[in-house]
Amino acid sequence: MDYGIAIPSYVDAWKEVKAAEEAGFTHAWFFDSQLIYSDVWATMALAAHNTEKIKLGTLVAIPSNRIVSVTAAAAATINKIAPGRVIVGLGTGYTGRNTMGLPALKMDDFANYARQLKGLLVGDDVLINEGSRERWIRLIHTKKNSGREEFFNIEDPIPVMLAANGPKGHKIVGEVSDGWITTSRSSNVPQGLPRIAKSAEASGNSFDRFGGDSWKPYVTVLTSSCLLRPGETFTSPRVIESIGPALVPGVHAMWESSFGPGSNLGMSNSDIANSYNEYINQYSENKSQNLNQDRRYLDVHEGHYVYLKEGEEQFVSGDLIARTLSGNPQQVNEKLDKLESIGVDNVALSVVGKKSALDLIKDFGRQIIQERG
Repeated sequence: MDYGIAIPSYVDAWKEVKAAEEAGFTHAWFFDSQLIYSDVWATMALAAHNTEKIKLGTLVAIPSNRIVSVTAAAAATINKIAPGRVIVGLGTGYTGRNTMGLPALKMDDFANYARQLKGLLVGDDVLINEGSRERWIRLIHTKKNSGREEFFNIEDPIPVMLAANGPKGHKIVGEVSDGWITTSRSSNVPQGLPRIAKSAEASGNSFDRFGGDSWKPYVTVLTSSCLLRPGETFTSPRVIESIGPALVPGVHAMWESSFGPGSNLGMSNSDIANSYNEYINQYSENKSQNLNQDRRYLDVHEGHYVYLKEGEEQFVSGDLIARTLSGNPQQVNEKLDKLESIGVDNVALSVVGKKSALDLIKDFGRQIIQERG
């Protein structure tokens, strides 16, 4: 089992990444949402410069927000700083699009972008479209294409992992990706792996190159964790403060499904969505007398994976926290064993707030990673 942190991109995030590396974590994953966080590639570059061995990946970059040549250049540039440590995770867009009032990217466009990106990152010529125009592009100043080495590194392979669920998403993962990113919802992995394997075998896309096994991909699961201290329960203030900001985005997604542009997380609950709609309307009214109903989604995503807005703690229950990778060390180890048994290779733990992040890194590193060997 590999262990990662998943962190909102901000300039000083490299400090938490360095602490994670020292604590035994193998991966650091960076959120990409351009209206909420710092630029993901700039953040990763700083982390690459300040670390030595931890792998660095986007979780996840949004294709519609950068043309494919820009994403390829960014990844290949950071691969110069951290050779062989860069992973590009791609997704159809949650807050990266919802904060612009837009729904998730269409799956066909998502798959096409992933194919183009993979081609560029191995030095191929790739056909792109802009309106009615079709043009061939390549990363020109690479060792393969021009003998130059000062700009990009594509000699050390850069895997492209996809975050996608549902029958069509699983089919695309099997056909195109180098690995699969999903969430810790109980049914995701058992339902997805057989579909992905069937698609991978049919298309001849072996996952052996990047930690998978033939038609079974390397699986990264985004989850949350808090190691309980003596006397604490799932509803203790420190626990809610440290993990709550990573759980409320699920409620944001439910609101989006009912009242916003729409998320693609497959999370819908009309009762919770209605309750959150009442909450966010009151929150926005208290914040400003100008209600701007057509911009409500902007207030919804304030604090996303960073902090709880005033009053949001009502949506964080002990039962919800209990479903995460939280508990005492024995409970957490049992949950990890279960994840490993169903095919999970990497747990990406959401870390929020500098102090909470460092506490989790220290506690999980000492009590879980070191003990599990």
